[in-house]
Amino acid sequence: MPNRLPPADDQPDLFAAAAEEVPTPPATDEGQAETVTTTGEEGGAPLEKAETTTVAEAPLAGAYKNWFLDYASYVILDRAVPHINDGLKPVQRRILHTLWDKDDGRFHKVANIVGATMAFHPHGDASIEAALVGIAQRSYLIESQGNFGNTLTGDGAAAARYIEARLTPFAREVVFNPKTTVWQRSYDGRAKEPVTLPAKFPLVLLEGVEGIAVGLSTRILPHNFNDLCRASIHHLQGKTFRIRPDFPTGGTADFSAYNDGARGGRVKVRATIESQSKYVLAVTELAYGTTTSSLIDSILSANTKGKIKIKHVDDNTADKVEILIHLPQTADPKQVKQQLYVFTDCQVSLAPAACVIENVDGLDRPAFLRVSDILRRSTDQTVILLKTELAIRLGELQQQWHWDSLERIFLEERIYRRIEKSTTWEDVLEEIRTGVEPFLGRLQREVTDEDITRLTEIRIKRISAYNRFKADEKIKLIEADIETVKHHLANLVDYAIAWFTSLQEKYGKGRKRRTSYDEIEEISAAKVIAANQRLYVDRDGGFVGLNWRQHEYVTDCRPIDQVLCVMADAKLKVCKVTDKVFMGRNILHVTLFDKAAPPEFFTLLYQDKKSGKCFAKRFTVGGVTRDKLYLLAASEGSKVVYFDATKNESSMPGKVRIQCSGRCSARVKDFEFDLAEMTMGTRGAKGVTVTKYPVRKVTKVLGAGEDA
Repeated sequence: MPNRLPPADDQPDLFAAAAEEVPTPPATDEGQAETVTTTGEEGGAPLEKAETTTVAEAPLAGAYKNWFLDYASYVILDRAVPHINDGLKPVQRRILHTLWDKDDGRFHKVANIVGATMAFHPHGDASIEAALVGIAQRSYLIESQGNFGNTLTGDGAAAARYIEARLTPFAREVVFNPKTTVWQRSYDGRAKEPVTLPAKFPLVLLEGVEGIAVGLSTRILPHNFNDLCRASIHHLQGKTFRIRPDFPTGGTADFSAYNDGARGGRVKVRATIESQSKYVLAVTELAYGTTTSSLIDSILSANTKGKIKIKHVDDNTADKVEILIHLPQTADPKQVKQQLYVFTDCQVSLAPAACVIENVDGLDRPAFLRVSDILRRSTDQTVILLKTELAIRLGELQQQWHWDSLERIFLEERIYRRIEKSTTWEDVLEEIRTGVEPFLGRLQREVTDEDITRLTEIRIKRISAYNRFKADEKIKLIEADIETVKHHLANLVDYAIAWFTSLQEKYGKGRKRRTSYDEIEEISAAKVIAANQRLYVDRDGGFVGLNWRQHEYVTDCRPIDQVLCVMADAKLKVCKVTDKVFMGRNILHVTLFDKAAPPEFFTLLYQDKKSGKCFAKRFTVGGVTRDKLYLLAASEGSKVVYFDATKNESSMPGKVRIQCSGRCSARVKDFEFDLAEMTMGTRGAKGVTVTKYPVRKVTKVLGAGEDA
């Protein structure tokens, strides 16, 4: 298990936050004391007693307190989040190390690679195979042979025994160098594996990564190879740079809120939709994270829900995306295109969160960085690795120069003849040391016992075939290489720039950007969706729904609309339009509700259940909670005796004729009431009293020129 990690000064302590979720009960020296107080009655008298029970601490209590933190640390550090040094998750690192260990230039069965990787990664073959296929599909580090699936259609790879893989030349050059690798023991101690690979390129930005750990997740979007090379060169030159993601599926992206890949950013990505003919739209590029299968499913789902209208969809995707969307002759292709962006996966929104593992004071910990910071640190790490490789190369050249120069002295000065009369090994070594001593001034360091022993291993054939001219040429070449390496070390930044330039020239051909970037305008769903559904109501049953031809037709509507109903029991409810929804029995009024539209004016007279009085009120409906039942009367069980709704305030009812029950004790049982004198109130207002007697009937008093 990884060690407990201290938080950085500017980072939240993720592990401490997780620990707060695990309560730690107080303990005493002897155990935990629990006091239980019970109350009741015994023989008619109140009973109150306190019982104290001592419970010994469970043997696993301490383990449960720590297991969650251990598990969280393990998932974050050893499974889900890549390390900033090489940009790889542990499973990816172990796969690449296995391929390097087995590399002979030929393809290897993926099943064999998976089995060998399990010696380093003890989490099952399925996770290893899935990770290997994912790396191979991106084609930067692993070259594939066979059916590795199709990232465009979402088709999976063939079985591991049928497909083969090997490292790419780019991976061999950039990712591996045993001389600069820091090693550790494998999980069972039988082998050694790299702590991190000495990668000299920001692989985590090149390939992108997603991972879900405990308490955090990471999502780094993929970038273009040439863009990363240029950005690294600009960083080394001290220039400013900006890198934007480049998706293998193409499309158009809006990076205005990208936030440099940090948490809180947002990227909108659109598929490319072209018009092949008047009534045929063709999707030629996908939004990142979608496949042709998922996109077609979203289109068919939107069509079923009535959000778009299409005839059928054809998928002709092979090496390139081609989804043909056939439209009915009454459709407007421009409007359908907008609807596809709003209601299907033709447009998606991505939330980047660049989280990586970094090593601070010898401990690994998660850190949230910006994409530009990751590139800067990766480029600086590349410079350090290049310097280390040059230093190692310089030491090897100097050692080779020393050995060749010593061998030249040994052969040209015929020192080997001094050992002809030596009888013991010690005499041989002493004679050689004595013979080379006058020529030590030609060398750059002292002669060691290992050097003397090396001279004794020269074969007679080499002595007889010694060519002084060739020996001089060889030493001159070594000296030239030494001067070149020293020059590179003295001009390390220029050497790193040249290295990135050479890398781009060798591996950047044909890797153009696939994703264009532009500002994507927000499309209002309410403006592009058509009113292609028919709303019906079952007033007695209390249901409203779409396409019920056997019930009362209300209006044409859209699938995103909301419907408002007022029932005879003085209740109001707003719901989203759907196939069938219960609103309340005895529906008096049903209409489409849009809070942004001009308000509808309601006039209501109801008989209050509690007081028995008749109240009148005028109101509009503003903000409401969907699917919530609102009471418009003063008490439950009230009954509406008159209702009117209009969208024109000037056409609201004026005088109404009130007819009270014939059995009531009112002296005047038939009178007029002027509603025009009432002011507009709120939905929850009680209203003004019309009469305290039961009302039998309310009718509108027609004015001059009004129709009955």
